[in-house]
Amino acid sequence: MSGVDIYWSFRSPYSYLATPRLREMSKRWDVPFTIKPVYPIAVRIPGFFKQVNPLWPPYLMRDCFRIAQFNSLPFGRPNPDPVVMDMATGDVPADQPYIRRLTRLGVLASHTPQALDYFYEVSTLIWSGQNNWTEGSALSDAVARAGLDLAALDAEAIEREAELEAEIESNEAAQKNAGHWGVPLMVFEDEPFFGQDRLDILEWRMKQSGVPQKS
Repeated sequence: MSGVDIYWSFRSPYSYLATPRLREMSKRWDVPFTIKPVYPIAVRIPGFFKQVNPLWPPYLMRDCFRIAQFNSLPFGRPNPDPVVMDMATGDVPADQPYIRRLTRLGVLASHTPQALDYFYEVSTLIWSGQNNWTEGSALSDAVARAGLDLAALDAEAIEREAELEAEIESNEAAQKNAGHWGVPLMVFEDEPFFGQDRLDILEWRMKQSGVPQKS
């Protein structure tokens, strides 16, 4: 029986909001939950924010704040934004030091037994409204809470940059082939479930398909 593939972005507040539940689900259902990091649409789709309805970004943040409140999760605008961009003009420069580093590190973490713990800790650091997540030991402490070592991951990410970029590109192609472009996107038995508000339906489908729960 196939597992659950999760297409996920560090710039997506909805990815963050889904992660605690996904981590809990992975402990209950006896199938693998595999995170496949992708770049956010601001990087993947040139000019995306030049075309988006101006009402969408403020609504998105309002929606995320209330979802976080409903689920008793901390939430705040990331400082700094993982994507360097001019929100007024929608311009996104080619140089993206934060999101490229985060996504490459995420690919490495996704192949470890601590994967969901890693994505939970790092996304919570970025999206919980704390102080600058790039300062001091904040990021390394979050990675350590997941049981991994940031310095070792950084060194490996630099050494394997081309390989990691190829895997990110492959994840993005698989995401598109699965039937959606957004994140978080969960795919189970070739059926896509888009959004943190589709997790109940995903679990219903898993139960319907006979996925056993762990004892």
